[in-house]
Amino acid sequence: MIVTLGVDHHAVELKNSVIQHLEEMGFEVLDRGTMDDTPVDYPDIARKIAKDIRTMKANFGILICQTGIGMSIAANKFQGIRAALVMNEEMAKLARLHNDANVLCIGSQYTSPELLNSVLDVFFGTEFEGGRHERRLSKIVEFEFSRM
Repeated sequence: MIVTLGVDHHAVELKNSVIQHLEEMGFEVLDRGTMDDTPVDYPDIARKIAKDIRTMKANFGILICQTGIGMSIAANKFQGIRAALVMNEEMAKLARLHNDANVLCIGSQYTSPELLNSVLDVFFGTEFEGGRHERRLSKIVEFEFSRM
């Protein structure tokens, strides 16, 4: 399993903890930056992660910015991306179980390394339930192609 990871300048320290935990879980990690605390624009990072998933270079993505909000908004603009802003283990479980999320978005300001490790364990340990949720996800895919 390959996970592509991108963070803004608020989450560089947290990124190293994420990489270590993912590697301990047996995942290959694509580090898409940023590499230091020089300010960057989060939409640029979200685009890199979305591209990795859309081109099948990675199975899942993780995006971390100060609140997680900007990353989730930006990532969800890309076709085929189901980015979920997650604040705890229950949200991580439901993001996968009900929404088949393929990008996990985290707010560095609200998430300790310990909580994040627990969220990662739950997110990657939960499979999509399917069933009634398939119908709902199909509607979302239709929206991606709609001009309204």
